Amino acid sequence: MLSSSFARNASGNLPLLFLSKDTKVVIQGIGKQGQFHGRLMREYGTNVVGGVHAKNYGQIIDGMPIFPTVKECVNKTGANASLIFVPAPGAAQAMIEAADAGVDLIVCITEHIPQHDMIKVKKHLAEKNVQLIGPNCPGIIQPRDHCKLGIIPTNIHVPGRIGIVSRSGTLTYEASHATTMAGLGQSTVVGIGGDPFSGQLHTDVVKRFAADPHTEGIILIGEIGGTSEEDCADWIHDHQLTKEKPVVAFIAGATAPPGKRMGHAGAIVSGGKGTAEGKYKALEAAGVRIARHPGNIGKFIYEEMKKLGRV
Repeated sequence: MLSSSFARNASGNLPLLFLSKDTKVVIQGIGKQGQFHGRLMREYGTNVVGGVHAKNYGQIIDGMPIFPTVKECVNKTGANASLIFVPAPGAAQAMIEAADAGVDLIVCITEHIPQHDMIKVKKHLAEKNVQLIGPNCPGIIQPRDHCKLGIIPTNIHVPGRIGIVSRSGTLTYEASHATTMAGLGQSTVVGIGGDPFSGQLHTDVVKRFAADPHTEGIILIGEIGGTSEEDCADWIHDHQLTKEKPVVAFIAGATAPPGKRMGHAGAIVSGGKGTAEGKYKALEAAGVRIARHPGNIGKFIYEEMKKLGRV
């Protein structure tokens, strides 16, 4: 089975699929957006233990104690995951602060972080063995344990068997809704973001889905630009993943002309690389079912699950 060696070695101090009901979350940048989404996370069931704000520390905001630093929050609450709403100029330092404070997982919602800042962040987090989802992402949700980090809406999710990994925020929601309507539900949904220097890439998440006993099928949402999808296709092919767990993929931006920059900084085709057709070709060669319209995602994953006797 694919799960054995990866399950032993992939996660470090984290649960296999990043978070669980035991995850304790600190929100950095607890302004209006942080307060709003923090409240929604708590209503869903996430254990949000506090927030960090340079001016409002010492207060209780919407039931959450506010601390001056992540370190103090970690020391007093045992927080082991951080959700970042800090504006772009300070977001890189916020991620570094969280890593230095000892959290295991960082989810960064912030967009427009300078790329040279992210190079420094990724190097620092790798040295600390801290996992990053984002930046410029909707976050992660695990319906089975009723916990989420980020801005993903909860009403379209139900506990189930399909793992979803996506570079696109909106298409993350589309895939979730499709699997709910198909009666399959979701094991975990991870919006990795579309920036050039993202933390988790498709392969990182698909490896975890491959090892997870609760995940029986996988949906991969990609975009033009970069090689994350092609690299993931190579891993799927090398490990013959689709013989154990079906995979359906959709690539956004198929009609974009070469050199056209899309909504995400990483979604640009240049030098003949990163095209939708190139990604589709690599994924199809790995045994992945291709959906060329997002409206077919739910139908196709149901059909692939049925072929393996899973429905």
